[in-house]
Amino acid sequence: MTKTMNRRTLIRSATLAGLSFPIFSTLHQKVANLPDDLCILFQGDSITDAGRDKGRYYGNDNWGMGQGYVRHVVTELLGLNPTTNLRCYNRGISGNKVFQLAERWEEDCLMLKPDVLSVLIGVNDFWHSLSHGYEGNVDTYERDLRALLDRTIKALPEITIIIGEPFVLLEGSAIERDPWSRKFPAYQAISREIADEYKAVFIPYQQIFNRALDLADTSYWCPDGVHPSMAGNYLMANGWLEAFYSVLE
Repeated sequence: MTKTMNRRTLIRSATLAGLSFPIFSTLHQKVANLPDDLCILFQGDSITDAGRDKGRYYGNDNWGMGQGYVRHVVTELLGLNPTTNLRCYNRGISGNKVFQLAERWEEDCLMLKPDVLSVLIGVNDFWHSLSHGYEGNVDTYERDLRALLDRTIKALPEITIIIGEPFVLLEGSAIERDPWSRKFPAYQAISREIADEYKAVFIPYQQIFNRALDLADTSYWCPDGVHPSMAGNYLMANGWLEAFYSVLE
C-alpha cells in the first residue's frame, strides 16, 4: 500500500471474512504503512467510552481515550507511527443506543471529518429494551444504523468504516441467559449484514471472546458479561488492530 492511495480503499478494499483472528498475536512487531495524514474516530457506548474524560476531547489526548480498548489501539498506532500526522478521537458515551449517536452525530462525527470511523454499538439497543423501558427492537436497530451510515457516507464519501460486533458473555455472568440467547444474536447478525452491504470491515468480537473462554472464564475477560476487564480490552484492541493491519498489507 502506498501512502498516497485513496483513503476509502484503506480498509474497504479487503474483506475480513477469511481472517483467523488469533487470540494473541505479534502486532507490536509490525509497523503500519499509514497515509501521511489520517484521522480515526471511535464511536459507541460504555465499552468504547471506558471512563474517558469528556472534557479532554482533543485528538490523541491521554485522558480523553478512556481506559478501554481504544487506549490500547491508540497507544500502539501512535507509538509505531511517530512521523505520521495521525489523530485519534474517542467519542463513545456510556448508555448510548444508535439513535443517541445520531442525535450528536454532527458534532461528534461529521465535524471531525474522520478518514476512518470505528463503530461499536448494539448492546444497549437490546439490553435497554429489557430493563430501561426502551421500546426499540432489532428492526429499530437495523433502521437506525443504516440511516446513520447513509448520513455519514453522504457527508464523507471517502470515509472508511469499521463495524465491531456487539457481544455478550452469558456463561458465568449474572446476565439472564434467556432472552439474550434467543434474541440478541439477531442484532449481531444485522451488524454483520450491514457491514457486508456497506463494504465495511467487520470485527467478530463474539468469536474472539468465545475463543478466549478456552483459556480463562468469563470473570477474567468480561466479569459482568458486557464490560471487558483489562484483559478483555486487550483482546478487543488486538482484534481491532489485526483487522486494521491486515487490510494495510
